[in-house]
Amino acid sequence: MNKFDEKYIRMAKIWATNSYCKRRQVGALIVKDKMIISDGYNGTPSGFENDCEDNNVTKPYVLHAEANAITKVAKSGNSSEGATLYVTASPCIECAKLIIQSGIKRVVYSEEYRLDDGLKLLSRAGIEVEKVEAE
Repeated sequence: MNKFDEKYIRMAKIWATNSYCKRRQVGALIVKDKMIISDGYNGTPSGFENDCEDNNVTKPYVLHAEANAITKVAKSGNSSEGATLYVTASPCIECAKLIIQSGIKRVVYSEEYRLDDGLKLLSRAGIEVEKVEAE
């Protein structure tokens, strides 16, 4: 853990509050060379309604915070190669695949997602994974 991990996780938690999702709000920051190069929170794609759930079931096209941050950095022309991803919930397997492909080398999260297959895949890919509790 480095001295900035708790601060960036707290910032990701604040960013999560931008989400319109009712069941769970997740925030993510991509940090490279001590600069935030991208951010994201879970929600519907641009141009869609801001309702994430139907009858308390998440709509299938809702994007996870990590996917939003990774696609946002790609669109900006910046590179996430060697960056750290701070995310409030551990990544699912689909987001883990995006993280691997994006060149992110470290993932810091604050709470476990209900499935751990994403964490296992990240570890298998040699990506450093660390849980950091932050208020």
